[in-house]
Amino acid sequence: MRKIIVSVWITLDGVFDADTMHLWFNPYQSEERGKYIYDSISGSDALLIGRTTYEMLAGYWPYQQNDDNGPAHSINSMPKYVVSSSLKEAHWNNSTILKGDFVEQIKKLKQQPGGNILIPGSAGLVHSLMETDLIDEYQFLVQPIIIGGGKRFFKDGMPMTALELVKTKTLTLGVTLLCYQRTKK
Repeated sequence: MRKIIVSVWITLDGVFDADTMHLWFNPYQSEERGKYIYDSISGSDALLIGRTTYEMLAGYWPYQQNDDNGPAHSINSMPKYVVSSSLKEAHWNNSTILKGDFVEQIKKLKQQPGGNILIPGSAGLVHSLMETDLIDEYQFLVQPIIIGGGKRFFKDGMPMTALELVKTKTLTLGVTLLCYQRTKK
């Protein structure tokens, strides 16, 4: 069975706001962090994303012709499954819109042969999947900065989810990788 892995880049206080990445993400760029991101995308067989993340990524990656700025070949060629009730068309190569009972469609995707299915960001999608037991792992790339405001990945009122730490790694410039899996029931 395929694994669904959530990959989130956040600040120490949980901000993952794309509009302010120049303040909290870009200053901590390193060769080591770039390699981790490249490897996590290239090591996946498919992307599972919400509409907002799809539109953000589709505005950039299709125009990258080589891997100079990241895993362009991998991300452009792999299947992309977009969960959206409002998106009418998905023009980015190998994109499929999941409408209706997307949870059942995702269950079927997990049963297909293949490697990991990566959810990069997509907080709304992750929130809607947290109680389904479909998410196998959460990987947080934590930047060592408290930004004090902005869009946070987890919001008040979300269901409590117990996790087990399965891996940590400190990268260059104090960026920390934290990998969690759901606590076994």
